[in-house]
Amino acid sequence: LDAPAHFNPYFAASDEIPATFALRKLVVIDVSNKVATNSSYAASVDDVLEWEAKHGRIPQRSVVFVRSDWSKTWPSVDTDVFPQVLLETVQFLHLQRSILFHGHEPLDTDMTSDFASERWLLTRGYAQAEGVTNLHMVPPTGCLLSTGFPKFLGGTGNYVRFVAVCPPDWPQGILPGSTPEAPLPEYKNALVWNSQKGHRSRS
Repeated sequence: LDAPAHFNPYFAASDEIPATFALRKLVVIDVSNKVATNSSYAASVDDVLEWEAKHGRIPQRSVVFVRSDWSKTWPSVDTDVFPQVLLETVQFLHLQRSILFHGHEPLDTDMTSDFASERWLLTRGYAQAEGVTNLHMVPPTGCLLSTGFPKFLGGTGNYVRFVAVCPPDWPQGILPGSTPEAPLPEYKNALVWNSQKGHRSRS
């Protein structure tokens, strides 16, 4: 989650993002079919209006994630050519639909030389999410988004765990009580540092 201070130090840092971000309605706009034939496809206002024609007007203060399926091949992804979100699209979402923030799968919002979409957002006090995954497992509407993040003092961006809380009849995901929770399970292998992977693992 990029805090606005990432581009403008006069706006909120990571620890200054309010707790009201924690739970919001979630909208998923799917442009993966268009990305499949154009790897640098940029999500447009027409994509937003097409979503609204099927599902109704985007709720105010909701979170809008743009699904491209770019993350499905992680870490074998192209970080030079990737799906984008047009400047006019993020402007429309914030100024005409009053969303809380938007998110996308690639690690940048657009491929312009001056990061036009990202710059417009962050220099005006809007947060954004990057590197979002598993959007193919989430319906276009009907879910809540839980956003959990550490409050790094003065941070300008940090890792976030996004969890979509979906209707109980949605086939993806897990239900409360369907997996060990308290106590959490004990594993066969100990958690140890893996120098090849660059993190702790059990293998």
